[in-house]
Amino acid sequence: MKLKINTLINAHNFILTLLILSFSGAVLAQAPAPDVTTDAPLKIAILDMAAALFNSDVAKKVDEEVQAQTADDAEKVRLLAEEATTLQKKLQTDASVMSEDEKRKANEQIQEIGVQYQFLVEKVQKVVGDRRQQFQDTYAPNLIQAITAVVEEDDFDLVFRSEAVLHYRTAFDITARVTEKLNQQK
Repeated sequence: MKLKINTLINAHNFILTLLILSFSGAVLAQAPAPDVTTDAPLKIAILDMAAALFNSDVAKKVDEEVQAQTADDAEKVRLLAEEATTLQKKLQTDASVMSEDEKRKANEQIQEIGVQYQFLVEKVQKVVGDRRQQFQDTYAPNLIQAITAVVEEDDFDLVFRSEAVLHYRTAFDITARVTEKLNQQK
């Protein structure tokens, strides 16, 4: 389940990137051209946009709402997993004394639990994915605004996505500052 949620999160991060790139194109088009006549070194920053957005107070509230909304199903998933594990252990330990009919019924029961488990996991993932997507769609302009504010305050020449950079010093990571700006927005 954790792997599927991570995969879902990665897909949503990709979509967030596309959204942000579409918004940042408009921001970049409005920005004045850099002065290329100076010999001053470029001031470069690194940003993890997804972390900045999803570490914000608003995102944490949305996460809490989603967890509350999916708590019953998550508990059912946990109970189904326990039930399947118990049946599987029983099948392994008692296989030598069980009839073929009992083994078949136990396997069918495990399969039925697996179907219910998969259905509930997908249901929870869909709710989580839909809410994250809705959140991203709603707050992408706020993220762009926060990024722009930090870039303008510190006069950065370039900001790279942290995922695109092989090595950087954390001193130039503006992710936390962007999250602070998001938290300051009303």
